[in-house]
Amino acid sequence: MIIVMQAGASRADLDHVVSRVEGLGLRPHVIVGTERTVVAVVGDERNAAAGGMESLPGVASVLPILAPYKVASREVQPEPTIVRSGPLVVGGGRIGVIAGPCSVESREQIVATARAVKEAGATGLRGGAFKPRTSPYSFQGMKEKGLELLAEAREATGLAVVTEVVAPEDVPLVARYADVLQVGARNMQNYRLLEAVGRTQVPVLLKRGPAATVEELLLAAEYILDAGNRQVMLCERGIRTFESHTRFTLPLATVPWLHQRTHLPVVVDPSHGTGHANLVESMAAASVAAGADGLIVEVHPDPKAATSDAAQTIDLPAFTRMMDVCRRVAAALGRDIG
Repeated sequence: MIIVMQAGASRADLDHVVSRVEGLGLRPHVIVGTERTVVAVVGDERNAAAGGMESLPGVASVLPILAPYKVASREVQPEPTIVRSGPLVVGGGRIGVIAGPCSVESREQIVATARAVKEAGATGLRGGAFKPRTSPYSFQGMKEKGLELLAEAREATGLAVVTEVVAPEDVPLVARYADVLQVGARNMQNYRLLEAVGRTQVPVLLKRGPAATVEELLLAAEYILDAGNRQVMLCERGIRTFESHTRFTLPLATVPWLHQRTHLPVVVDPSHGTGHANLVESMAAASVAAGADGLIVEVHPDPKAATSDAAQTIDLPAFTRMMDVCRRVAAALGRDIG
């Protein structure tokens, strides 16, 4: 349920409501909006009516939350969430662009890529140090050495580092280096990992699983939000269908659908979503036109030599051209990109 506070409610009134909610064995999430303060109450609400919330000082109304995802719902927070990490801003009319290789391979590779994508307009640097691969014999990433190289690239360029964390026990290590923790598609429903990143205050990029519904994506985000981390971005990276002309099917209708139901910003991954480098530019532009709050794109100085995802990785000149096209689309919609 949502407890809506009166416009003139005092801090003492709010604290009293929070205390009463906790006394019922429920979890309160205080959300301060531009026009109102609400307390989103989550947990088993069967005994909540006994608390007499409507009669508490400072309470304007008590409303049910109809969506199964509570804290992520626009019922709780009508205003869109804006995620900020250094120069990277996602949401609120700003389209954040995260670019870089699938895997960190060397100092020269990651620093050169970081400098090039920054010059083209990106504000976030992606790069995998821990790589969950379908085959156990594929390159699994440089691990902590890769994290150190990402930190060097950030030092050289100022870009925000976005990198994947694959296990709950790795969260403290990755959080020491990363500006944004990525939860990959394979881990979207790894609930212990979601709770672990939720206990940090590091922004999280949550990717949709290849067979997950959007409601399941929102419920996965709810785990992170319920653990206390409000800086969550949803990522549409394509789903598995019967089509074979692309690696996955990239359903861009997801973007406006999510915007209608959640305040969380939506990022699109046209690299994984298509699996073909020659489709990335057009699908990135289409994502911007659909209202995406951000893009995450795989870029490499020499894609043919990439240790992973070579077929969907664009080179540096192609990324510059993609940014030019997306910038024109964004301008036509009155938005900024970068």
